[in-house]
Amino acid sequence: MKTSQRMLGAALAVLTMTALTSCGSGSAPAADGTVTLKFLIDNGQGAVDSAKAMTDAFMQANPKIKIETETRPAGSEGDNIVKTKLSTGDMSDVFLYNSGSLLQALNPSQTLVDLTGDPVLENVQKDFLPVVTQGGHAFGVPFGTAMGGGILYNRKVYEKLGLQVPKTWDEFMANNAKIKAAGIAPVISTFKDTWTSQLFVLGDFYNVQAAVPNFAADYTAGKAKFATTPAAAAGFQHLADVKAGGYLNEGFGSATADQGMKMLVEGKGAHYPMLSAQLPPLVASMPQAATDVGFFGIPGTNPGKNGATLWEPGGVYIPKTTKNLEAAKKFLAFVASPAAADAVSKVVQPSGPYRITGAELPDNAIQAAKDLQTYIDKSATAPALEFVSPVKGPSLEQITVAVGSGLTPPAEGAAQYDKDVAKQAKQLGLAGW
Repeated sequence: MKTSQRMLGAALAVLTMTALTSCGSGSAPAADGTVTLKFLIDNGQGAVDSAKAMTDAFMQANPKIKIETETRPAGSEGDNIVKTKLSTGDMSDVFLYNSGSLLQALNPSQTLVDLTGDPVLENVQKDFLPVVTQGGHAFGVPFGTAMGGGILYNRKVYEKLGLQVPKTWDEFMANNAKIKAAGIAPVISTFKDTWTSQLFVLGDFYNVQAAVPNFAADYTAGKAKFATTPAAAAGFQHLADVKAGGYLNEGFGSATADQGMKMLVEGKGAHYPMLSAQLPPLVASMPQAATDVGFFGIPGTNPGKNGATLWEPGGVYIPKTTKNLEAAKKFLAFVASPAAADAVSKVVQPSGPYRITGAELPDNAIQAAKDLQTYIDKSATAPALEFVSPVKGPSLEQITVAVGSGLTPPAEGAAQYDKDVAKQAKQLGLAGW
């Protein structure tokens, strides 16, 4: 759908909703003191299953509070619904939405209840809070788990070849040489699904931030560029390195993400730059995916600053229009509790660690999630750039396919992306562009 059509659709929706209602959400307590909360979530199966487990456990412990779950579509249509409900005062008592830069577009300081200093946040890990914060004020609690963006690797291949998890890019490339000599594809690429080509760039942001701590702010302000920041340009160079080394699987240009995951789990490929969330759905049909596949962050140049890039979970928020603030806060405190994490883990396999202090991964958690937990435990993580900046050029996946296929030099690809980013930043009306 074109941008103009989405804007028109959103505007019509706002007019319609304004005509229907201008009152706040929620309703007065029933005669017996029971309060009913409405909880808006997206309609993805993971969100639906997690919300059911969470709300059932909460209501069992709090019989005077009932929660009615409502769903909305994902993507731009769902975004429009959230923005419309907030602008018309018709938002549910609590709602699930993105954390990071997309949250900023909701103007949370004006639309959401400020939770700064509230006991609701007592169990929320401190390094999660920046992605639900605006102007120094925090507005949400984490829903679900983080996921890692880096290298999924076959642990059996590593064991067979006597390899160690690399802490530098040079060590990674040395491992690739040994893996190739053993007749196994060192690096799986699946450019048929073009989005998968971006991980060497997007998953490298921990290293960018470690080298240039102010990159995200300067990038958003139009002061920092990928092509002129060596740490940021490195992700494009990584794509070129593995292609030039002859380390890609045969047919990488026509392979799909599903085929890539199957190759990895079966040990026909050793490394796959990917998101850890791709693993849990495989466990039912390929149980070895839970134990044979591990995770490590994309290695940089400094072994002493080795870490990983995280895609943070979404958040649960309270609109200022709720009539049931006390009950809503009680629910959010539960969402951000180990009890809620335990309830969800029984029905949804976590793809990464919870961002809640005291919430432990279940014993049967996938190995990749446990590996991610070690990075969090040693405070060696950074949120992906899209969580700390609203700027992400729409053509990145086409550019990374071209660089990863050897068709575009990495320096040229970085420069192309800077031009792509500039167009989007101007559309967003950001200062400095």
